[in-house]
Amino acid sequence: MSAGPELSSITTALDDLTRQVTAIAEGLERTDRDDLAKELFEAERALLGAGRRLARVVDALDRS
Repeated sequence: MSAGPELSSITTALDDLTRQVTAIAEGLERTDRDDLAKELFEAERALLGAGRRLARVVDALDRS
C-alpha cells in the first residue's frame, strides 16, 4: 500500500487546520489579545512549513 494517498489526505487536513488557525489569529489581532494573535501566527508559519514538507514527500512518492 502506498503512503502517498494517506499523506495527501493529511496534507489537505493540515491546510484546513492552518486556515482555521489563521482566521482565529486574524480575529484576535483586532482585540486586546494581539499577543495571542502573534503566537498563532507563529504556529501558522510552522503549519505552513509542515504542509510544504508533506507536499514534497507526496510529490516524491508520486514520481517513484
